[in-house]
Parts: sequence; C-alpha cells; structure tokens
Amino acid sequence: MANVSFVLNGTEVSVDAQGTLLTALRDHLRIPSVKDGCAPQGQCGCCTVWVDGEPRVSCVTPVQRVDGRVVTTVEGLDVDVRQAWGEAMCATGGSQCGFCTPGIIMRLEAGKDLLAHMCRCTGWQTIHEAVRVRRGEVVLPTSLERDLNSARGRAEIEGRAPQVVGPLVALGAGGFADDIAPHDALVGVPSTSGEWFIGETTADARRAAGTVQGRKSSLGLSYPVDFSVGFSSPSFVHTLQTTWVEPAYLEPDAVWCEPSGKPVGPLLNGGAFGAKSITSDLALELQEVAQRLANEHQRPVRVVLSREDVVRRSPKRPPMALGVRSDGSGEVWVARTSGIAHLISSYAPDWTLHEVDVDGPATAVEVRAAGWAEIAVMKSSVSAVTKWGDYVVSPEGAQAWARVDKDGIQVRVQCGRVLDETVLRSYCIGAAHMALGWVRSEGIAVNENGEPVDLTIRSFGVIRAVDTPAIEIELVESDDRAVNGSDAVFAAVAAATWRAAGFPAQWPCQR
Repeated sequence: MANVSFVLNGTEVSVDAQGTLLTALRDHLRIPSVKDGCAPQGQCGCCTVWVDGEPRVSCVTPVQRVDGRVVTTVEGLDVDVRQAWGEAMCATGGSQCGFCTPGIIMRLEAGKDLLAHMCRCTGWQTIHEAVRVRRGEVVLPTSLERDLNSARGRAEIEGRAPQVVGPLVALGAGGFADDIAPHDALVGVPSTSGEWFIGETTADARRAAGTVQGRKSSLGLSYPVDFSVGFSSPSFVHTLQTTWVEPAYLEPDAVWCEPSGKPVGPLLNGGAFGAKSITSDLALELQEVAQRLANEHQRPVRVVLSREDVVRRSPKRPPMALGVRSDGSGEVWVARTSGIAHLISSYAPDWTLHEVDVDGPATAVEVRAAGWAEIAVMKSSVSAVTKWGDYVVSPEGAQAWARVDKDGIQVRVQCGRVLDETVLRSYCIGAAHMALGWVRSEGIAVNENGEPVDLTIRSFGVIRAVDTPAIEIELVESDDRAVNGSDAVFAAVAAATWRAAGFPAQWPCQR
C-alpha cells in the first residue's frame, strides 16, 4: 500500500496514504496535542495544525494532500513560543480542560481569528486576554508566581471533579484518556445499533462499525414537557418551556484498559458543564466495554465515542415546563430524572413538582445546576431587581447578581474564600457564556422516536467567539468556606438574559 512522506515538526515521516491527516497524526504518529473533537465534521477546530505554515483542520485534510509538505503541531513550535502560550493561557484562565486550546494556539500563533473554533469552558474572553499577554500588551503573574495548589482547589470546587491547573494544560497535556492509552491498543467503537467493533486504528474501527458523518437536521426544536398534567393554577405571572440541550463538552468520552486491568478515563478536568462523569451510566458502560474487550482480545483496548455517539448517548439537561406566581411560588413539570424530585423539593419546597415520562435522550441532574437554576430564574423574574441586577442564591449558599444589556454582561459573585482569582473568574465567565446561549440559542432537535438528530457540533447553538459580548466579573471575597460560585453565576445570568429578552415563554428565544 502506498505511503506519503512529509516533514512533521522537523523530522521526515512516512505514513499510510489512506485516511486523513488527523488519522495519521493521532493513530499512526501518536501526536497527543492534535485532538479529535468532531471528526470528520471539521467544525470544532480542536485538530488544527499548520501545513506549510497555514492553519488547517486536519480531520478534513486527506493525508495525501500533505505529501512532501511541512506539518507543524504544538509540539513543533519553538520551546519559547510553547512556553509563552502556556503561561499566557494559565495567567488569564484561558484554558480550563485544555482540549480545544492546542488547536486554538496554532491558529492564533498564525495570526488568524477564532471563527473555526469552539470552546465550551472559558466563554472566549480569557482566550482573547491571553492573546494580549502573549503579545506583551499585558503582564500578569506567571505560574511560578501563583499558588497553583489554591488554583487547583478552586477549580475542583467549580468543576466538581479532580482538576489540573498549569501551563501544560493549554498545550493539550492534561492527561486525556485517549492520549495516554498504550500505543499498541486496539480501538473499539459502537455502531448506531450499539454493537462494538474493533480495529487497529480509530478509522479502521469506524469503517467496521459502518459509522457515517452526522448532519444537522431540518427538524425544528420541540418542547417535550407541557402544562397538561396536574395543572392547578391559572395565576402564573410567567411561564417557560425548555428544550433538549447538548452539554457540548469537547472531549468525546473515551476509556482504555489493559487485559485484567482497571479502566482509565475519562478526564474530568475543566468546564463545570456537567453530564460527563466517571459514575454516569455512560461512563460505567464504557468502562465495562473496555475491560471486556481487553480481556477478550488480550490486548489493551481504548473505546472511543465519536461526536455523533456523544450526542446520542450523553445525558441531557431535563426539559421542563414552569410557571411562577407573584409570590415566587410555582409549579414545575419535568422529564422524569433520577434525583430531580429531591433536588427541586430541597431547593424550592413551596413549588409543586410533576415528573412526567418523555420520549427522548437520557437526562441527569449532574448537568450544570439542573433543576434548581430553572426555578431560581423563575423566582428572580417576579422579584425586585437589585442595584446589581437579578439575584440568585445557590443551594450551597453562593450569591450571584447579573445584568445583561447593550454593553454586555455584568456579574457580581460571592462564594466564600476566592482561593484563586484567575480560576474563579474564568469559570464564572464560562458560566455566563453558557447561560447566555442556554436562553438565546442552544438546543438540539429530537425526532418522534426520541432520538437526537442534530448531530453536528455547530448545530448545538453554542455562541461563537465573535458573538460573545464583554463579560465583567466582580469577585466579592469573604471568610466563609469556599463553595461553587459559577453555578450561581449561570443561574443569575440566565435570569438577567431572560429579563432583557422580555420573558419569552420558550427557550431558546433567539434561535
């Protein structure tokens, strides 16, 4: 079989001429910084590299096209350039999970904009600020001048999982499961029917499984929960229906396992978007599959979901219908979800809860602030606006205030000891960005069989960098125990965004 040769990070290499540049870099050459976030959709930018000095999305670049050319990844940048970007991203909080940032760094270092990229964690603003640090326009403390243990502590509170904070994270070296699997590992992928197929490479396994590229559907959004069950009051001041929303974490779920070993993965670093959990039903399934296949084949096996698999299988935020009265009490109808009844009754004992059966994807309370944020938004809509805007208190006692206007988003948050200003600010900016999209633009179509059919990463409605307004965060220090603050910010910004839009009865309201 024919091969192609090219210069990779200063060294000539030869690879199979079949497949994409991403396949060659990840599966054959084992370059860990080049991430597969949506292949072969070409829509997230995580696999961006340079070809002859120009940024290219490697998952849609046939490897034959780079024959005789020069390919550069983050690993091939000059050491001082890599260090500068890692320090800049760390200094501003421009990287949380670090999955998208290697591709972003490659594009920014080439002097290009971010239209080809998606980031779920940061809300973009801290990435723009990192560019200014990289240019020398702003000087911030380096990682050596900060207490990264305190930074990690705050990140773990915000992300609700073990975290890593440091310059290497932005360079893609945070330790993602699919990056650290043994080089001789087989790859397992599911078919749409749920059967698992094995290959020597991801491309081989996907061909065996018959997987095809996902599409954006022509279906409109649906609102699966209404007010028809147990309706008891016509006196609602505001009503609201929410739809299916994709958590949109950029690292597709992956687990690897040695024969007779313990499964490894997924990495939970960053984001606080929820849904991806080592104890979720999906994670437990992948761990069992990896262990079974490794024992069956007596070789290490990494099981890897495609972007389409993630959309079909990952748990979503429970859709709801809500009505609030002038005194702040109300009723909520919610897709039946484990733990949601206890969560809502604990947070809002004056609300009547109706769980209803809905055909659709799996749901989970682990998605950011699920259940209580919706009720906090409704309560805020009938409360007097404070001088700092809409006011929310989280179940943990964090307080957040938010305003949304033509000048952008202004947030004030008090969540105990700050621990690390950079990390807390970054998570709060990311939460504000997510809340804005939740109210205005995010949602995926689900067909009559309850199956998600918006399978491309750009169909989720996540707000792009160019469309993200300025986000101002004021952190209020206190001597109280540090608690999660970004979830409270998420709810407060959602409340302020809904108020600014005039309280429309369905989200997203500007799709």
